Amino acid sequence: MEKIKVKNPIVELDGDEMARVMWKMIKEKLILPYLDIQLVYFDLGIEKRDETDDQITIEAAKAIKKYGVGVKCATITPDAERVKEYNLKKAWKSPNATIRAYLDGTVFRKPIMVKNVPPLVKRWKKPIIIGRHAYGDIYNAVEAKVEGPAEVELVVRNKENKTLLVHKFEGNGVVMAMHNLEKSIRSFAQSCINYAISEKVDIWFATKDTISKVYHAYFKDIFQEEVDKRKEELEKAGVNYRYMLIDDAAAQILRSEGGMLWACMNYEGDIMSDMIASGFGSLGLMTSVLVSPDGVYEFEAAHGTVRRHYYRYLKGEKTSTNPTASIFAWTGAIRKRGELDGTPEVCEFADKLEKAVINTIESGVITKDLQPFTEPPIDKYVTLEEFIDEVKKNLEKLL
Repeated sequence: MEKIKVKNPIVELDGDEMARVMWKMIKEKLILPYLDIQLVYFDLGIEKRDETDDQITIEAAKAIKKYGVGVKCATITPDAERVKEYNLKKAWKSPNATIRAYLDGTVFRKPIMVKNVPPLVKRWKKPIIIGRHAYGDIYNAVEAKVEGPAEVELVVRNKENKTLLVHKFEGNGVVMAMHNLEKSIRSFAQSCINYAISEKVDIWFATKDTISKVYHAYFKDIFQEEVDKRKEELEKAGVNYRYMLIDDAAAQILRSEGGMLWACMNYEGDIMSDMIASGFGSLGLMTSVLVSPDGVYEFEAAHGTVRRHYYRYLKGEKTSTNPTASIFAWTGAIRKRGELDGTPEVCEFADKLEKAVINTIESGVITKDLQPFTEPPIDKYVTLEEFIDEVKKNLEKLL
């Protein structure tokens, strides 16, 4: 079979641990045998990021901006334990946060629905999409331990010059200062509105402005301004906008049938996307795409590096790790590349690979994480390698 030519490059960002192992298998078995594709490769494994003082992450972000489409494997965001484990120079920032900040994009996470893995929340009939603001807040915060007694102040130097007392510490404690930008918040609102109109789904936006009367209220006001600007367009598309407190939204989402875009601030989006993924069955069944205001796309899986499975893999044990979300990261990037390049045969390949994955799961070939949730119950599961090989067989039938 002649390989399908991909006109322009895709930027590939490699990752860590079991996710990296899966990534290599997916690329070698499901992508490279069928596509004539140029991959602009960056190794974002924790050792390489440490070796380059994390400059490789910035270079990767620049490459995604240049070529327009990237695909990323899950990576480690090191804590103190990981710094020791990998003998790192420091606890480097989240590479996802670095890339999001550089591209100033919004992350949209959407569950992959399969017939025999019904949502744990029985009322959910349609996908719930999380639109996560992708800049600032705790991901770009400055923080410090405080040895008391001490006074911590927030100083704003401009034409007004403000000094705000954060806290008088009698003893030891900890402090954090975080920020956001009006431009980025507007981009977030605009991206969510564009996505909702294209998908014809309602928008829910939630913050905690009753407590954070300046920071969170700033988000609320700007989002409302952007919605008001697009009022006629939203009405024409049949898209409704609702604002609510984040705790109210969390309660109402469980009673809904789904089918909406839930727009969240950065941290809330991080948490709620994991909750939604688990509610639909597994983090292994959740897609994630970063979309910048200027039309740059970076696709990835919503799950982490699957650390526990990696330790077993290093011992030579077989694992039943779910590669579905990582495969869909590749298909998302390939489809978008095809759309941007005007090459429908590339898009068609992405569609067929996704169908092959869905057919595999719906035929009863599943990984261990899905076994507790299948209906009707499936009494056995397959290894990572067996699952990918079965996907390959099903893909061959479609090509």
